[in-house]
Amino acid sequence: MQIADKKNSVNSQESLVVERMNCMEVWGGNQAVDKAFAMPGLNVWLTSRPYQAAQGGGDVYYISSCASGRITRVLLADVSGHGAAVSDIAITLRDLMRRNVNVMNQERFVAEMNRSFSKKSDDGAFATALTCSYFAPSRKLSLCNAGHPPPLFYDSSQKSWRFLEQAVADESAIENTPLGIFEEAAYQMFAIKLNVGDMLLCYSDALIESVDETGEQFGLKGIAKLVNQLDASVPENIVPGVIDAVRLCDPENLKDDDATIMLLSCDGSGATIKDNLLAPFRLLRSVKDAVELKQKALFP
Repeated sequence: MQIADKKNSVNSQESLVVERMNCMEVWGGNQAVDKAFAMPGLNVWLTSRPYQAAQGGGDVYYISSCASGRITRVLLADVSGHGAAVSDIAITLRDLMRRNVNVMNQERFVAEMNRSFSKKSDDGAFATALTCSYFAPSRKLSLCNAGHPPPLFYDSSQKSWRFLEQAVADESAIENTPLGIFEEAAYQMFAIKLNVGDMLLCYSDALIESVDETGEQFGLKGIAKLVNQLDASVPENIVPGVIDAVRLCDPENLKDDDATIMLLSCDGSGATIKDNLLAPFRLLRSVKDAVELKQKALFP
C-alpha cells in the first residue's frame, strides 16, 4: 500500500522506522516486538513483552488492512488457558481477522471470537479483548470491548486523556464479557469520529497492575493521571514515555506478566486513488499472512 506524503518517524528509545501495512494483509503475533505502522488515516506504535522474556506470551496482537486500505482493524487480546488449546485459539483469531478483513462492522467478528473460545471452555481458554476498526474516509473509529481494560482517548481539542467506555443500557444483560465465559453473551459496538491529532492508547492489564512510588497499584485512575502528565505533542514518544514513567516508579513493573501497549494516532490521510482502483482485483486473491505465534510462550 502506498501512503502519500508520510515521512518515517523515529521512536526515541528504539529508533523505530514506520512501516507501511500492505493491503489485504494481517500482521501480528504474540512475541516480543517494537513496531510502528502507517496506514490510511492512522499511525500505530506497538510494544509487547512476554512474561519472563519468553519467546512469546499470552498477549496476542493483530493489525489488518482491507483491499483498498480504507479499513484498518486492530485487535489486542489477553489470552489465558492451557497449552495447545491456547495456541489453537490464537490461530483461530488470526483466521477470523483474515475472514473479516474487508468487513467494517465488527459485531459478527467479536461474536465469532466468543464462540471459538466457548468451544474451548473445557480447556479453560478465555480472553479479554479490545477490537478497533477504523474507516479512513469518514475517520470513524468503532470499538468493541470484551472485558478488556478501557482504552485511553486523547482529545486533541481538549489536550487531555480520558477513558473511552460504552454506557451500559441494561445492567442485567450479559454483554461485553470476556470471550469464552458466556456463549450467549452479546457484544455491542460504539463509535467516535477522530479528528487529526486524536489518539487511542490500548494496553494489557500489566499496566494498571503496576505499582506507584508508594507500592500501591496504579489502577485505572493512576494510569490516567500518569498519562496526562506526559507530553502528547510527539505521538511516537508516548508508548516509551509510558513505559519509562511506570518503571521509574518501580523497576520491577511490567515484569510480572505479559505487557503490551499500543497507540493509534489519527493523521487524517486517506487511501490513494491507485489503491481504490486496485481493490476489486485484490479481492480475488487470498489475504497475506504476516503472523508469528509461539505455542511454548503462550503457556511457558
